[in-house]
Amino acid sequence: MAGEQAFHRGGVHGGGSAIGPDYMRAIRGDDDYYGGHGQGHSQPAAVTLAKGVAAAAAAGSMLLLSALTLTGTVLALIVATPLLVLFSPVLVPAAIAATMLTAGFVSSGAFGAAAVGVLAWMYKYLSHGASSPPGADTVDHAGAKLDSKAHEVKNWAQHRLDQARTP
Repeated sequence: MAGEQAFHRGGVHGGGSAIGPDYMRAIRGDDDYYGGHGQGHSQPAAVTLAKGVAAAAAAGSMLLLSALTLTGTVLALIVATPLLVLFSPVLVPAAIAATMLTAGFVSSGAFGAAAVGVLAWMYKYLSHGASSPPGADTVDHAGAKLDSKAHEVKNWAQHRLDQARTP
């Protein structure tokens, strides 16, 4: 009884909780369904034949769809090839021009959006609102670091000039 309850919950044999246990046993070929207790997985010939017919029908329909798709592709290629060859002097430059125009418009929009973002950040940074915008401390730190590096370079250059002037 406990095994049957686990079966109905999908536990022991997995899945099939909405389908009756007898039906699922017939599909899986469990030996206790047909009274074959311990004699192996034997199914009536009708069940085996039905499974074979269903599998053959499914495989045949998929094979037919595959053949139709291949035939349609070959026919489309046969029709399109002369047109592509005939119009290639026009189509290739047109495709290149369309690609360049698209890339130009996309990059222009991206640069415009970036510029608006930078201007908004600068406005917040310069207006000294209630709090500084994200990254403001990095800009201040970078400015101080750049200033100290400039002083180091100036001192090094001055030292080198002084060395060069003395004999």
